[in-house]
Amino acid sequence: MRRLNIDEKESLKAWQGYLLALIEESSVDTTEPIEVQKARIAQLEADPEAWFKYYFPSFATCEPAPFHKQATKRLLEHERWYEVRSWSRDLAKSTRSMMEVIYLALMGRIKNFLLVSNSKDKAVDLLTPFKLVLEQSPRITHDYGVQVKAGQWEEDKFVLTSGCSFRAIGAGQSPRGMKNKEARPDFILVDDIDTDEETRNPDRIKTKWEWFEKALFASLSVSGNYRILFCGNIIAKDCCITRAGAKADKWDIVNIRDKQGKSTWSAKNSEADIDRVLSMISTSAVQQEYYNNPISEGEVFTDITWGECPPLTKLPFAVCYGDPSPSNSRSKQSSYKAVFLVGFLEGKYYIYTGYLEQETNDRYVTWFYDIRDYVGGKCPIYYLTENNALQDPFWEQVLQPLFVKHSEARGLVPIAPDTRAKMDKYARIEGALEPLNRQGRLVFNIKEQGNPHMQRLKEQFKLIAPRLPAPADGPDCIEGAVWQINQKLSELKPDSVVFGGRRHNRKRY
Repeated sequence: MRRLNIDEKESLKAWQGYLLALIEESSVDTTEPIEVQKARIAQLEADPEAWFKYYFPSFATCEPAPFHKQATKRLLEHERWYEVRSWSRDLAKSTRSMMEVIYLALMGRIKNFLLVSNSKDKAVDLLTPFKLVLEQSPRITHDYGVQVKAGQWEEDKFVLTSGCSFRAIGAGQSPRGMKNKEARPDFILVDDIDTDEETRNPDRIKTKWEWFEKALFASLSVSGNYRILFCGNIIAKDCCITRAGAKADKWDIVNIRDKQGKSTWSAKNSEADIDRVLSMISTSAVQQEYYNNPISEGEVFTDITWGECPPLTKLPFAVCYGDPSPSNSRSKQSSYKAVFLVGFLEGKYYIYTGYLEQETNDRYVTWFYDIRDYVGGKCPIYYLTENNALQDPFWEQVLQPLFVKHSEARGLVPIAPDTRAKMDKYARIEGALEPLNRQGRLVFNIKEQGNPHMQRLKEQFKLIAPRLPAPADGPDCIEGAVWQINQKLSELKPDSVVFGGRRHNRKRY
């Protein structure tokens, strides 16, 4: 048996600590009459959720969500089933599948279980919890007998006294001949099969998938029972998970939050907990690991240009444009609000400064005043806030009264609603801004490079993709400002265009 490395030793130590807790929590009544024991076992076996709670007290600590129960019901009810679980991190993909497999094994409903991962070592790591629970759980031992079968109990393969075999194999390893007596594999669990490195190489994904279909899948019996279960997030557009999902009887995609922005497993993951964790990582990581949205940075906006912005006094005018969201919350599941100052000179559009954050409506209004103070009267400035048909009541009922309130203390900001009917967000952003960015004509103020709002804007630009899986409120705001600048420029007389830093006659504003 190979020696454990440092990480594996630490992992094993952690598992030993878990098992001590499991033993403490898994007390059994050794004086229980046999008739009472049999009745209790029968009652638990008839209710898988109750069975999980009793035999896995250290795992089943939170009430399962509806999607957990529905997934287990599908898997247990069908003797021939192919399912892919693309559940977010922290939704217990591996834990629930382990409890289901052990349940089926101890019921005698499966005989040959294979656990497959991206490497043999990874598969062994994932199989270790199965092995430790089966050999050391007091409740399983008390009700189903000692499961360790002498001479057939190794880290990568073991056989229960009840007859079911367990094996760990890595992608590419030959599964041929992996029979348990005459039983072909009847449950294949594929867990964490994709790696970030491999998804960047289409040929490696193709090779791995061919191995799954031609070698692993072919190890099943055509006429027998079988269950195939993939567990994994969608980490790339083309990966083994997406290919399996396209073929499966059921592709169950569950994100950390639902479409209404609520925790999909509120018994375990509170809104505050989700907010805190997601705030500590990048948008691309959040989308990939928690929302099954793999994003390749720079897919549309490959590079961002940082440069010196001309003095405001040289501009014919500037636009302070805002993109509000109806939400009046700082919660991390809210949409972003954005306000940015954009100017134009000699063919280039300059993003001087701005704000991009999940904020209250009142704070959104104050951003316009902050930008007014930033400009300090150095150039004429237009103030606009997006107000399409969907937002119209919001402008009149919410924003306008807030501007009136702030004008009493800070003076008037001549804000106007932008009532332009807007087409598809991605098409607008890509069509109007990508050519400017590619030509180096969309410039981020290098003096504001340390501004977290400007960094957030840069990140949102880098994550723009055709289906817009990531927030794009910042780029949408910039598109609105650029469109307004172009409209104003078209209204100017021909001799008002700025050449060589010298301003010719321009309209009065």
